[in-house]
Amino acid sequence: MRKQLLAFTAGFALLASSLPAAAQSPAIAQTRRQPTYETAAALRDKALTDTTAWDLTESLTTEIGPRLVGSPGMERAKDWAVKTFERLGFSNIKVEEFAKPSWTRGAESAVIVAPYDWSIAMVGLGGSVSTPTKGIEAEIVVFKAYADLLAAPEGSLKGKIAVVTAPMVRTMDGSGYGAAGIARRAGPSEAAKRGAVAYLVRSISTSDLRSPHTGGTSYVEGVAKIPAAAIGVPDAELLERLAAKGPVKIKLNMASSVDEKDVAWNISGDIVGSSKPDEVLVIGGHLDSWDVGTGAIDDASGIGITTAAAKLIGDLPRHPARTIRVVMWGSEERGGSSEAYAATHEAALGQFIVAGESDLGADAIYKIALPKGAVADPRMADLPALMAPLKVIVSREPAAFAGSDTEGLQAAGVPVMQLSQSALRYFDLHHSPDDTLDKIDPRQMQQNVAVWVSILWLIADSDIDLRTVGAPK
Repeated sequence: MRKQLLAFTAGFALLASSLPAAAQSPAIAQTRRQPTYETAAALRDKALTDTTAWDLTESLTTEIGPRLVGSPGMERAKDWAVKTFERLGFSNIKVEEFAKPSWTRGAESAVIVAPYDWSIAMVGLGGSVSTPTKGIEAEIVVFKAYADLLAAPEGSLKGKIAVVTAPMVRTMDGSGYGAAGIARRAGPSEAAKRGAVAYLVRSISTSDLRSPHTGGTSYVEGVAKIPAAAIGVPDAELLERLAAKGPVKIKLNMASSVDEKDVAWNISGDIVGSSKPDEVLVIGGHLDSWDVGTGAIDDASGIGITTAAAKLIGDLPRHPARTIRVVMWGSEERGGSSEAYAATHEAALGQFIVAGESDLGADAIYKIALPKGAVADPRMADLPALMAPLKVIVSREPAAFAGSDTEGLQAAGVPVMQLSQSALRYFDLHHSPDDTLDKIDPRQMQQNVAVWVSILWLIADSDIDLRTVGAPK
């Protein structure tokens, strides 16, 4: 009974913290700074009918298309970003170039040649080397778990194609991706250490469709580089069943090229602060995408959501005290934009108040996490009431990760905020030909903008120091 009472008390406290101030105690309600709250609430409500995020996402995916680093599409996207910032009234627009080798996909195919002919749905992994001109034809060895591949002794895969068929677990927070993704990222080199001549991995996906999902891979220095590709989920399961009955042989053909002297760009625009313009909130999404889809959920939607939120604030008669900067990072999928941005702005890192990225599609946000101690600060007391109509939890746990493109800033000491979206269907689509505009729900996208604009206003129009809040005095 005592445990039940404690659980009830904790649950009641959590519920009370998410109620509008009118439903809380008078003492809590009286701490509200009405002008800040009223502006944030008005921005939130306007966002729920605003179409800017959708319009930007539609424009980027339709007019520009796929945006792989080094491609003509990425060049067009850079120009699109600059024109978009100009059209929407942003200031201090910057195009910051950095060195980034590009990888370009060529013709590719995978075919079962024994025990019968069957064309496999496959897609090369980003960064993969090519097969010889005539391809590779070899028997496969199937591993139902990545750990089984790691347990295989050196030399045991000599002359074979290694196939890992471990499934990805569907989770709300996307944690299944991190657990499964190592098979894609590190699998080729582990297979090569054991003598394999090529590597196939079941798509890191929660879908049951044949569409294969690409993604980046990497090679360990000093280990032979072997061709690597992802295969559709049904075909991975087919290979499991066939291999259980006898030998299976596959012919793999892959072609790709690398330009070591290529470049990428981080493009940014500011909504300049009214009284403390040198204090900057850094937000955004990544402009690049894989080449197999139009990059709607990954990550044109993140570009649309964060740009739309900043524009709503920029349209106000008075800007917030601090500057809001939207960055369209230029090489998340192939890596490099995070480190480049942090290095370029090293001298100004101490003026960055907080950083955050939208990079998990456009489905509804369900939780916000702020830097340690921020939720308890009186200047953030309005946040639960602002989030209640949007059905968003304000977490008591501090933000741990804000996005791949903010990792460099976080490592340099910039506080981060994490706006968690539902990932229940995201990994059905991302990195695949199905990453297209029709998969975005406009109403859920507007909810994202409403969440972003509320938290941005509260922080940008305050003097809260997220580096020291909650620190021992």
